[in-house]
Amino acid sequence: MPDLSTVFLDLPLANPLMNASGVWCSVASQLEALADSAAGAMVTKSCTLTQRDGNPEPRYRATSWGSINSMGLPNEGFPYYLNYARCHDYEKKPLFMSLAGLTLDDNLTMVAELREAVTPVIMELNLSCPNVPGKAQVGYDFEAMDTFIHEIADAYDRPFGVKLPPYFDIAHFDEAANILNAYPQIAFVTCINSIGNGLVIDPQTETVVIRPKDGFGGIGGDFVLPTALANVNAFYRRCPNKQIIGCGGVRSGEQVFLHLLAGASIVQVGTQLYEEGPLIFPRLLAELQAIMLAKGYATPGDFQGKLKTL
Repeated sequence: MPDLSTVFLDLPLANPLMNASGVWCSVASQLEALADSAAGAMVTKSCTLTQRDGNPEPRYRATSWGSINSMGLPNEGFPYYLNYARCHDYEKKPLFMSLAGLTLDDNLTMVAELREAVTPVIMELNLSCPNVPGKAQVGYDFEAMDTFIHEIADAYDRPFGVKLPPYFDIAHFDEAANILNAYPQIAFVTCINSIGNGLVIDPQTETVVIRPKDGFGGIGGDFVLPTALANVNAFYRRCPNKQIIGCGGVRSGEQVFLHLLAGASIVQVGTQLYEEGPLIFPRLLAELQAIMLAKGYATPGDFQGKLKTL
């Protein structure tokens, strides 16, 4: 069978799959389930400086094409995840820690503590949560994004990554990539967070299906796959010295294959992991291997980033 092992930031991974931050990673029992799963890597819930309950329920709804959510960054707070990072068994798999402070100062406080922690955890800076009322996405304000990254890069002396919102304009791909490429410490880029502020309406009840923000929420699942692939490929082409983590629309091995083909080094699973749990990983890996076997690929490196154009 094809060999699914790969390398990310010089770290060996058994395979290129991991969870998306926000799914199956909020508390230690979920993180332990990921550590014991077939995933090649894992990431914590995006955390704020202190614990947050998030938005009121109902705040998630599965649909025939994916999901809508407005979670509002519920999490146990930075100290909780830092403590988990100190105890994690890094021999099992790499651990990413996602930071989503509500202010730059909050992020700088977390970064300073993470810098001093004796742990090989990999930091991801979330610039793209669309579901916190009153908090704009930093990734859509390029001047603020540049300032934000500059401050973090000055405060953190290790490689780190950023999680971006979806972009929809070629000029925005160019502008965002120019900012990212100015910072050698940014070693990877995660594309994409959910497509913000969609609206799902139940035609029977004539109401929205989630409570926060009058029903507006982030869209995930099948519906976002083309946008996710476009962002993965756009930043793969524009950021040749950085690795890309693909996220969005993954429910089978075929979508994993497409993300890798578009340029992702690792592929995250969100909505479908929420629905199936960690047992989804063996299924996806088997389906990916079957595709590779049929196409004659021995390793992901045989096709990763080799998308053809007309």
